[in-house]
Amino acid sequence: MKKTTATWMALEISTNFNRPTLLVITGPTAVGKTELTIRLAQQHHAPIVSADSRQFYREMKIGTACPSDEELRQADHYFIGTLSIHDYYSVSRYEQDVLQLLPQLFAQSNLVIMTGGSGLYIDAVCKGIDPLPDPDPDIRQHVNELFKREGIEALRRQLRILDPDFCRTTDMANHKRLIRALEVCLQTGHPFSQQLGGEAKARDFDIVKYCLVRPREELFARINRRVEVMMDHGLLDEAQSLYPYKHLNALNTVGYKELFDYMDGKLSLEQAVEDIKTHTRRYAKRQMTWFNRDGGYTFCELKEK
Repeated sequence: MKKTTATWMALEISTNFNRPTLLVITGPTAVGKTELTIRLAQQHHAPIVSADSRQFYREMKIGTACPSDEELRQADHYFIGTLSIHDYYSVSRYEQDVLQLLPQLFAQSNLVIMTGGSGLYIDAVCKGIDPLPDPDPDIRQHVNELFKREGIEALRRQLRILDPDFCRTTDMANHKRLIRALEVCLQTGHPFSQQLGGEAKARDFDIVKYCLVRPREELFARINRRVEVMMDHGLLDEAQSLYPYKHLNALNTVGYKELFDYMDGKLSLEQAVEDIKTHTRRYAKRQMTWFNRDGGYTFCELKEK
């Protein structure tokens, strides 16, 4: 693991971009990717491609910490607010869309910056995603009946046996993701996680990858503050407007799930906010587990000014 330590304003990307280069700036939620990425984009006159799988959806601006209108004006951004929560989208389609866009962007600048915390989406562009089989109808029916009969814990229990690596990096509360992973495990006889990216596919551009980190307590404090700011900026109202669509996969997301539980009378508002903070901190840990297993990152520790 390559590590550097940098103060916020001192971090500079020194690579000479003589060839088309995709510069990846990632890290856990709330680490400070947006501000740094915009500064780098302005410094190098580079466009920004989002790799945050929830910022794709235009109806979810507050709860996904989408860049503000002012921040969006400071650099060219792609894949932010381009979809509706009602649209179907997938990581394989994202890979195709980005690879189709990159030649147009590289025609204007040798540097394109990709930023976001969705490790699977970053890997799809940098390494490629192995095509997964179409679900076998009998297996799909079996897994769905298991979920209906015994609940999400039955899915977790089987996946901990069949694919422990997947369990360590995924949201174990996302039943649709667990169902798909279990389907693939049962159908192919191999762990789902091993089929998400085998040998990296050749790309006709260079790739440089940085992962931003902060001391644990500092990051957790930033997460807690950001949740409070989101609430002040109207997250509850946003969640209320989306409540009729809570069954959609896009809304099976930290920040919305907890407020939907509040609206259903399962939690107090105070407890819902505390749960958002807790679940966001857990999500940040899973993100770092994903990034730490990739030897291609240079890890840069940021510290408060």
